[in-house]
Amino acid sequence: MDTSTKIYKNPMDSSEKLYLDSEPKPNLKSGKLRFAPAVLFVAFIFGLAIWFVVNPKADYSSSEKRYLQQFPETSVDTVLSGEFSEKFETYFADHFPQRNMWVGLNSYYNLGIGLNGRNGVYNSADGYLINVPVDKENYVRKNIRVLAEFKEKIGDVPMTVMLAPSTGYIATDKLPLIHDSYNDDTYFAETAKTLGESGVNFVDLRETFKQKYAEGVQLYYRTDHHWTTDGAYEGYVKLCEKLGVQPADKDSFAKTAYGGFYGTTYSTSGYWLTKPDSITVYDNQENTDKNITVKISEDGKDNHYGSMFFYNHIDEDDKYPVFLDGNHALTEIQNKNAKNGTIVVIKDSFSHSLAPFLAENYSKVVLVDLRYYKQSVSDLIKKENPEQVVALYGIDNLATDTDIVWLQ
Repeated sequence: MDTSTKIYKNPMDSSEKLYLDSEPKPNLKSGKLRFAPAVLFVAFIFGLAIWFVVNPKADYSSSEKRYLQQFPETSVDTVLSGEFSEKFETYFADHFPQRNMWVGLNSYYNLGIGLNGRNGVYNSADGYLINVPVDKENYVRKNIRVLAEFKEKIGDVPMTVMLAPSTGYIATDKLPLIHDSYNDDTYFAETAKTLGESGVNFVDLRETFKQKYAEGVQLYYRTDHHWTTDGAYEGYVKLCEKLGVQPADKDSFAKTAYGGFYGTTYSTSGYWLTKPDSITVYDNQENTDKNITVKISEDGKDNHYGSMFFYNHIDEDDKYPVFLDGNHALTEIQNKNAKNGTIVVIKDSFSHSLAPFLAENYSKVVLVDLRYYKQSVSDLIKKENPEQVVALYGIDNLATDTDIVWLQ
């Protein structure tokens, strides 16, 4: 054999091959290195699995304002039906390590590539997080018809409907350049027509809110879909005009603002770098537990309080439940100092910051939330014998509400 030829044995190959001294020698490590990415990937997945197992599991997400999925029940039936796998998928997503970080990265990535609003929220000017318009296929017309038909059931009791316009409809200057259209004009016009034909009063807040917004009044929170207390007061004034009562003077309230408020729009957006809001409580300091009683009824239990404001929620990220402790099936406010009788409000959460104003006029304000109250509202009205019945909803909530259909 020629002296310029040597035999090298590749340890990764049982066969012997001839290589000339002048040719490149085989890299004996290359076979091992080519598996390095796969090894690193397996190690990464295994590390995540260990992290997921040992990572503490919270019951509630303060940033998302919701309870997280708990480990699903394991049984033959749940496994075979697919229920276990479906709930476990949600459980895994809810408790994935550093989930908030990944959600935020996804939101800001979509924002960076021009998909503002993909997560259902527009990242808008001046720190506003504004819900995208509701789908055109919604329940506005159906729910308004239900409210109109309900007027026939309650007979001669005067009934009024008031809807809060969507934030995006009013704060158009805050929206990104490219955005979907808000259909408030169509919904309000159709609502006025349907209710008018049924003898139901309608409070149209569009022009009032446009005017107040142009004057610089912050009518909606930046991180929440609700109206501010200023917005609620403007709605209260217009409602009083329709009800024929004198609204309480705005200057008669002591106003206290609390910072660090992160609302529900913030919690669904993933835009964690947004600055917090502040929330303001308007408190008539003449109201004390001597004349104010709040009764909250739920699950067959009645709890009584001496204030309309629940300051224990001020220490939470979402401070909106400071008004009447948030959502409950039935809430009653009694004010011994008020001159008028009873008013029943069929409502969503927009009413929470407005109801304390109504308590300045009515000795009893009954708030009914159809998401939780499953008894006959018409029977309740017969029992309470109110001077007025009001239905108060945010237009976006009305568009997606599936509980009003059970109003009876």
